[in-house]
Amino acid sequence: MSEQPIGPILDGLGTTIDLDDGDLVASEAFVIAKVVEANGDVSLALASSDGLSWIEQNGLLASAQQIVNQTSIGRKGEE
Repeated sequence: MSEQPIGPILDGLGTTIDLDDGDLVASEAFVIAKVVEANGDVSLALASSDGLSWIEQNGLLASAQQIVNQTSIGRKGEE
């Protein structure tokens, strides 16, 4: 197994983010990816930017889960 830059992989998947003029992405990122291994097994891969602590990872993950579930945090552009 070798580490690979995630940017080109995300670009290849057509991953985009909706940002307004003046919006800045924070210096932290947490990426979750489904991986199909060469033998057909499926696994989950996690990658985070340098300096992102496990506490921040958990916070981002919990917030993302709320957005996916459309609970108390709404998706951008939705009321």
